[in-house]
Amino acid sequence: MITRTTATDLRSGAGRTARFEGRHHESGVSFYLVDNDPGQGPGLHRHPYTETWVVRAGAVTVTADGKTMEATAGDILTVTAGTAHKFVNSGTDRLEMVCIHASPRMIQEELE
Repeated sequence: MITRTTATDLRSGAGRTARFEGRHHESGVSFYLVDNDPGQGPGLHRHPYTETWVVRAGAVTVTADGKTMEATAGDILTVTAGTAHKFVNSGTDRLEMVCIHASPRMIQEELE
């Protein structure tokens, strides 16, 4: 079997970021297609599974367990399960990033 959806179908509200939750598509992984303006990003949070980020365009500043790292287009970052983290678009252009959750269901504990 094969299924198809579009990023437009996965967006909610007026935002550009799309959310794909695997359990709704018979998939073992979930992901966000992040599309953030400069200065945008989520607050500190964690997941009970590993999260992998693929930076497709722009620049991002990631904070994980109190340490900060910069990444740009072409970089791939991995945050291990249970690690408190957040990111922000630190560039002057849009940030496009795929945030892959190693779970068919997104589980996120907000910490701030």
